[in-house]
Amino acid sequence: MTVDSRSFRKALGCFATGVTVVTSVNPDDNSPVGVTVSAFSSLSLEPPLVLFCLGNKTSSLPVYKNSGRFVINVLAENQRDLSIRFAGRAEDKWSGVASEAGAGGVPVLSGCIANLECKLVNTVDGGDHVIFIGEVETIHYQEGGAPLVYFRGAYMDNGGSL
Repeated sequence: MTVDSRSFRKALGCFATGVTVVTSVNPDDNSPVGVTVSAFSSLSLEPPLVLFCLGNKTSSLPVYKNSGRFVINVLAENQRDLSIRFAGRAEDKWSGVASEAGAGGVPVLSGCIANLECKLVNTVDGGDHVIFIGEVETIHYQEGGAPLVYFRGAYMDNGGSL
């Protein structure tokens, strides 16, 4: 089978992923930004590094490049609505969203199973995406709870079914 974009996307969908919302703050006006991201990974334990990827056409890409800080908010299974909200293009994604200000004023979403507050250390071009590498400076996590999982284009419930 040849590698075309549709079959490549379908093959990648076979890899179940957790769902995150990556938040930051616009350094020009201190307004919050957030985007749903499944392209997230740990990178290094020493120093503690993580990475996430954003498409080159993401409207908030310049904010993430220029703010110097971001938070990886790992969504809990009951936060599907936040994933959908931050994946969309709504004008006011933040209306009614519970959060608190982390380092540099970057929003830390409430109710997540984990939040990783990061300092941006590098960006790397990666085809039609930009790879952001951050050093984790502060962590918050729950001892229990289940993650929101995405598989083959759909959210899975806590029993593992679509």
